[in-house]
Amino acid sequence: MAQKKQRPVRTRNGVPLTRDEYRQMKRAKEREDRRKRQEAWEAARGPLDMPFLLLAMLLLGIGLLMLFSASFPDAQASSRLGNDPFYFIRRQVIFAALGVGLMLWVSKINYERFRGLARLALIVSFVLLILVVIPGPKENGRLLAISANGAARWLGVPNTTLTFQPSDVAKLGLIVFFAESISKKREKMKDLKEGFGYHIAILLSMVLLTAIEPHFSGAILIAGIGAAMMVVGGIHWGWIVAGVSGLGFASYLLAFTDVIENFFKAIKYNASRIAVWKDPFGGDIEFRRDEAYQTIQSLYAVGSGGLLGVGFGKSRQKFGFLPEAQNDYIFAIVLEELGLAGGTMIMVLFALLIIRGFWLAIHARDRFGSLLIVGVTTQIALQTFLNIAVVTNLIPSTGISLPFFSSGGTALVIQLVEIGIVLSVSRQIPAPKAS
Repeated sequence: MAQKKQRPVRTRNGVPLTRDEYRQMKRAKEREDRRKRQEAWEAARGPLDMPFLLLAMLLLGIGLLMLFSASFPDAQASSRLGNDPFYFIRRQVIFAALGVGLMLWVSKINYERFRGLARLALIVSFVLLILVVIPGPKENGRLLAISANGAARWLGVPNTTLTFQPSDVAKLGLIVFFAESISKKREKMKDLKEGFGYHIAILLSMVLLTAIEPHFSGAILIAGIGAAMMVVGGIHWGWIVAGVSGLGFASYLLAFTDVIENFFKAIKYNASRIAVWKDPFGGDIEFRRDEAYQTIQSLYAVGSGGLLGVGFGKSRQKFGFLPEAQNDYIFAIVLEELGLAGGTMIMVLFALLIIRGFWLAIHARDRFGSLLIVGVTTQIALQTFLNIAVVTNLIPSTGISLPFFSSGGTALVIQLVEIGIVLSVSRQIPAPKAS
């Protein structure tokens, strides 16, 4: 006859518990859990951080005005767009309204709920990045990816504007997953296998998939976001020194040798961008007319603005001279129309938004919330710096947009959702006590 299986003995601090004691302990734990959930719910109903919200909305408003100014000549001249001067701004306003609505909705969600979406967000990000690089019969050598300007980095409906870049989704997915994972592995982040090695493997995989598209600016952004979150997460200082040293060595190779330029030639990527960066006005007439044309026209726009600019709406470079004036090079139009003074004001607004973001990260209620804000704020900081650096030819052209300014509906919506995540975390920051 089989013996009856005995239940395991419940203990507390090694002392066996009676059934009544165990029930009392269980009820006490349930009451404590309910109290914590209630506290979290009440905290999530706290006030939004108004400085961060106002700065974001101010940048969005200025961005929409500058997008209309920069885009209407190309839209009016394009028969494909129906010669409609309001084409770009109409789409952007629609996406901005949608994005602001989602931002406010996300800001009311208790950000702790995002923990449960972390793994799903990472899986979706990898699936979308893989879909872009699947080989196929198209002219671009891909199965599903849509090409533009020599790169196959979009998914969506071909021959329409219903497209998006999976790398934009991947940035948000990485931020949420890293925030959840690093906050859980706080004590293990210095460990090579479970901490640094685990996260660097995920990060490098995502960077590699993005670079294969090729989308090097997206790869740089993803690498920068992940690295910043890992540093804040507490990896060993030796890895930080190694990373900074590697970045410095790569910068040396880029500026003073032909190693990186030859690498781009070997993979048949646009290696001429490095030659343009080193001397856009050098080479023969064909070089200046073709490879260096966009950079030269951007520098003309920047120089034409002077201190106070030529006036809002009065740019000359946007009338068929500067390609992509409404996209990656919109800040050149800003500097031409508003001058150094206006461009500096906008850069100060970005700087204040970034500083406020990191201030919120420092004061967040827990490590998960802090890492969420660090990821979002790092993305805005890196993307803004890289875009302005490209426009002024401080770094080689990378094809990167300016947050809140450049045309692109999906990217704008995702940016505003990320702002909503920061505002959600800000709701639970304890108010300062009166002295």
